[in-house]
Amino acid sequence: PENLMGMQAAIEQAMKSHEILSISDPQTLAHVLTTGVQSSLNDPRLIISYEPSNLEDPQPAPALTNLTQEELLSRLQMNIRHEILDGNVGYLRMDDLPGKEVLSKLGEFLVTHMWSKLLDTSALVLDLRHCTGGHISGIPYVISYLHPGNTVLHVDTIYDRPSNTTTEIWTLPQILGERYSADKDVVVLTSGRTGGVAEDIAYILKQMRRAIVVGERTEGGALDLQKLRIGQSNFFLTVPVSRSLGPLGGGSQTWEGSGVLPCVGTPAEQALEKALAILTLRRALPGVVRHLQEALQDYYTLVDRVPALLHHLASMDYSSVVSEEDLVTKLNAGLQSVSEDPRLLVRAVGPKETSSGPEAEVDDTLVTAPEVPEIPKDEAALQALVDSVFQVS
Repeated sequence: PENLMGMQAAIEQAMKSHEILSISDPQTLAHVLTTGVQSSLNDPRLIISYEPSNLEDPQPAPALTNLTQEELLSRLQMNIRHEILDGNVGYLRMDDLPGKEVLSKLGEFLVTHMWSKLLDTSALVLDLRHCTGGHISGIPYVISYLHPGNTVLHVDTIYDRPSNTTTEIWTLPQILGERYSADKDVVVLTSGRTGGVAEDIAYILKQMRRAIVVGERTEGGALDLQKLRIGQSNFFLTVPVSRSLGPLGGGSQTWEGSGVLPCVGTPAEQALEKALAILTLRRALPGVVRHLQEALQDYYTLVDRVPALLHHLASMDYSSVVSEEDLVTKLNAGLQSVSEDPRLLVRAVGPKETSSGPEAEVDDTLVTAPEVPEIPKDEAALQALVDSVFQVS
């Protein structure tokens, strides 16, 4: 509502504009009005459309709760799919998020036939690239299965403009089945089409630092869009009527209008491949840390500093590591800071230098002595080598 301060003046100016009023084509007029409203309020979600075939005011779709259980199951299975990928990575694709009524009615089926099969995976990919909306009441269910422990967490506050009310969203204190282990990585895939409730889920999981978001910046839509007839005309206004106020309800800017920025940006069609590469790296992290600790214990000359270094490696937060570059930068900054020794250096070795995997790369880099060059037998070459090393006058 606070953005409407100058809107009345903008409307009056538009009414006085002969240029706008003289537009005879209604589709063109709708486009001009949309551009004017969006620029005045700086909100791309506002759209004015001309729909002469829409004789009646748009009605909401029939409630899912009116469908039979078989129809609900069929629709759920179309919109929610799962499989186990290579490397024991769970994959859950959600193209629509059902509400509380449907989830509470079919919860046991979902837990038995889908969720329980994903619990023993080593990591989880939640694919929201094709999810353009859903029901607000379903948000706590998705977050709760990924939120560790039985403690409730305030994840969002929703403001509804027509009723002028706010509703707090908390995780569920109890759930059917088990929660996904906090020790396992979760990756959320997004695209430019990811919208509404799906954006809120991606945003909450990112803010909780429970998931790595991979893909494209999301649509920047709204939790609830409504299409309203303008007067008795065939013009309609599409307007967001609900708003996310953020986890603490402080009114700070969230994802609406601007979208959720991914942790790792990549084209949507490549997001799954990128996510699997990130998870492969993160699976190797414990081995990398173990090799570093062993190398420091066996080789580092400043023995008195080794315990502090080992403790630092064991207690470091690796949750933000999504590439070899991230890991190398983080390790070097930490090790050199704790040891106060700029000679401690970790580097990532390319595939041509070793084929033993990430764990061996760090180990080999730390402990392999540099190769000794061959001494040339030719006297001239030998003299040139000596001259390059010693300068005598």
